[in-house]
Amino acid sequence: MKKGLKVVAMALAASMMFGACSVKPQEEELELTVFNYANYICPKILKIFEKETGIKVLYEEALTPEDLYTKYKSGAINYDLVCTSDYMLGRLINEGELQKIDFSKLQYKSNIGDRYWEFEKTFDPNCEYTVPYFWGTVGILYDTTKVDKPVDSWDVLFNGQYKGDIIMQNSIRDTYMVALKYLGYSINTTNEKEIREAQELLIKQRPDVQAYLVDEARDEIVAGNAAMAVIYSGEAYIGHQDNPDLQYVVPKEGSNVWIDSFGITKDCKHIEAAHKFLDFLCREDIADMNFREIYYSSPNLKVLENLSDEERTDPALVASDNAITNCEVNVQSDEKTANMYNELWKELKAGD
Repeated sequence: MKKGLKVVAMALAASMMFGACSVKPQEEELELTVFNYANYICPKILKIFEKETGIKVLYEEALTPEDLYTKYKSGAINYDLVCTSDYMLGRLINEGELQKIDFSKLQYKSNIGDRYWEFEKTFDPNCEYTVPYFWGTVGILYDTTKVDKPVDSWDVLFNGQYKGDIIMQNSIRDTYMVALKYLGYSINTTNEKEIREAQELLIKQRPDVQAYLVDEARDEIVAGNAAMAVIYSGEAYIGHQDNPDLQYVVPKEGSNVWIDSFGITKDCKHIEAAHKFLDFLCREDIADMNFREIYYSSPNLKVLENLSDEERTDPALVASDNAITNCEVNVQSDEKTANMYNELWKELKAGD
């Protein structure tokens, strides 16, 4: 779902350093099956974890929260740890698919800032089942050579001025979020009238949409093939590095603040090993390596302390309090609302 840059030289140096001082494997025969989004972890930190602990990591990938949920529920693979998005974690928790984490085993839990545990409470009220991993916003990445003035509103996607030059997210929640926020509604509304009003707006917009994409959206904007895209903040940061003409904005009407977190599955076979992995991810050096690979906002305070002034003020890398004033975290939809979204999505995408 979210891609990163190549690891910088310091990451390789760190990998060599940790390899040289790795401890004797304590659980040589253990394996952990980790389920996460594609390209959403630094491969080198998995190697470091294996070398330090002797625990082998089997890494499975999915593209979207819905894809991950479907694969998880199929039962084809027994996953030990799963990382997914806020509202989908809420669903897994409510369905009894995750077990409580023993936070006394997480030495580095305190590296995670209070702000991010507050985000967590929207789907894990007592912060018992999940550990924050990455977070960010959804906004508009636009090409300043194609858009004639600075963007500050979702209106630019609906005013008809950029016909065939708009890329929307190939994601139910993210696409309807845009329309709902533009109309002044909550992204978590269950009001059928409001959701159908959003549908009307998106159908009207349909001729202006070049494509509904996920990771490829960034590449299309960087290549100059579209004027703007609804995109995740980390993708926007990388896009700007590749093409300085690109700018990222969280529209003034508000957006989605998302947070992706890890949880231990109810059927996890190696509980101690799973806790070691979660604690490992919270460690300062590991979290920094992971951040430098993925370039999504880190909830790790130690990582944030080491950011340059330029990185710290980049809206695609660290959203300011002002930028997220009108933003919301997605929560799990009730069954009726989820079914309605699925049907409306099929109608909207029928022209693809």
